[in-house]
Amino acid sequence: MAVRSVINLLRGSVRLEVTGAFPERFLNLCAQQGTAFWAVDWPDSHTLRLTVAWQDREGLEELGERTGCTVAEAGRKGMPPFLLRFKKRYALLAGLALALLAVCFLGRFVMVVDVEGNEQVPTAVILTELRRLGLHPGVYGPSLNVKDISNEALLQLDDLSWMAVNLHGIRAQVVVREKIPKPELLDETVLGDIVSEAAGIVTRVEAWSGDPAVEVGDTVLAGEVLIRGSVRMDPPQYSEREPLWMSVRAMGRVEGRTWRTLTAAIPLTAEVKAAAGDEKKGWWITILGQRVNFYQNSGIPFERYDRISRTWEVKLPGGALPLVLGRETWRSYETAEASIDPAAAQAMLEQQLLTRLDQLLGDTGREVSHSFSAVEEDGLLKVTLTAECEEELGRFVPAS
Repeated sequence: MAVRSVINLLRGSVRLEVTGAFPERFLNLCAQQGTAFWAVDWPDSHTLRLTVAWQDREGLEELGERTGCTVAEAGRKGMPPFLLRFKKRYALLAGLALALLAVCFLGRFVMVVDVEGNEQVPTAVILTELRRLGLHPGVYGPSLNVKDISNEALLQLDDLSWMAVNLHGIRAQVVVREKIPKPELLDETVLGDIVSEAAGIVTRVEAWSGDPAVEVGDTVLAGEVLIRGSVRMDPPQYSEREPLWMSVRAMGRVEGRTWRTLTAAIPLTAEVKAAAGDEKKGWWITILGQRVNFYQNSGIPFERYDRISRTWEVKLPGGALPLVLGRETWRSYETAEASIDPAAAQAMLEQQLLTRLDQLLGDTGREVSHSFSAVEEDGLLKVTLTAECEEELGRFVPAS
C-alpha cells in the first residue's frame, strides 16, 4: 500500500464527483474503456465520487454526457498538479532549472578536504602539500588523479607511511598513516664511562657493562666517574700473569639523592594597555581559497592598536564549505605603568620554577620535597626554589 501511495503521488490523481440519474452507468463505461479508478464513494443514490489517474482525466466529461451525468473535479493531488501551478511563473521555473543545473554541476567540484588518521603530522602541513599537488577546495573532481597525488605526497612527507584520497561528491577524504619511529640503536663500539650529572648521594648502582666506581651511600660530585668503561680480567688461579684490562662501553643505572636550587626574577612594575577609544573595522570574504577584502589598504591610523579577527564559516553535516566571512577590528590603546601584585607575581614564579624542575628531572627522577624563598631588591622580585630529588645521576661520556 505504501508503494502504491508513492506511485499515485508521483503520477498525480483527480477526485471527481459524478451527479446524475444513473451514476453507475458512468462506472461501467470507465471500466469498458480501461480507465482505472479507486476510492469509490456514494454520498447518495444520485451522486458518485471516485479518484482517477491524472493522465486519464481527459475525456471523462464527454463520457458523463453520454450517461446523462455531470462530472466535476472535487480536488487534485500529486506532483503534476503541483508543478502545473508554476506553468506561467517563468522566472521561478528558470531559477529552479538553474538550481538543478548548479547542483549537478557544482557537485563535481571539491568543496571540502578532510584529513583523518594523523596525530604527529599537523593537518595544515598535509593540506599545504596537497594544495601544491592540485587538491584543494574548488578543484574539478574528475580531473584529479588521486593515486598520483597520494604517491607524490608520500614522497614529500617523510613522516607518513601511507595515504589514500577518496572522493565523495563535494568532499575529499584524505586518510593517512604515520610512520612508526625507529628505535634508537646503541652503538657499543663507542667506548667510554658513565659520569655523574649532578652532586648527590648514591642510593642505587646497577652496572650492566663496565666496572662500578661507587657504592651505595657514597657522595659524588658532578663529573665524577660512576661506572668505568673498563673491565678487569684476572688470570687463572696460581698463574703468574698480570691482570688484563679490557675497554668497553660502560652501561648501567646509578640513582641518587640530589638537591637542586633554581632562581627566577620579575620586575615589580610593568606597562599595561589602556583603551584609547578609537576603532576601525573591515570585512572580507574567502571563496574557494581566494580572499577578497571590502576595505581599503590605506594602513591603520593608530600608532598602537590591537587586531581582533572573527570569522564565520558555512558548515554542512559533512564538513565546512570553502566560504568564510571575516571581520577585522583594529582598536587603539595607550600604555601606562602599573604596579604588579607581589603575591600574584610570586605565585607565578613558583609555578614556573616547578615546571623547570620537572623538565630537568624528566622521566627518570622525582621530587621528594621543596621550599621557596622570596626577596625584593632593586625593583625585582626574586624567588628561589630549593628541592630534594631522587633521580638518575649517570650519563654516558665517550672516551677521548
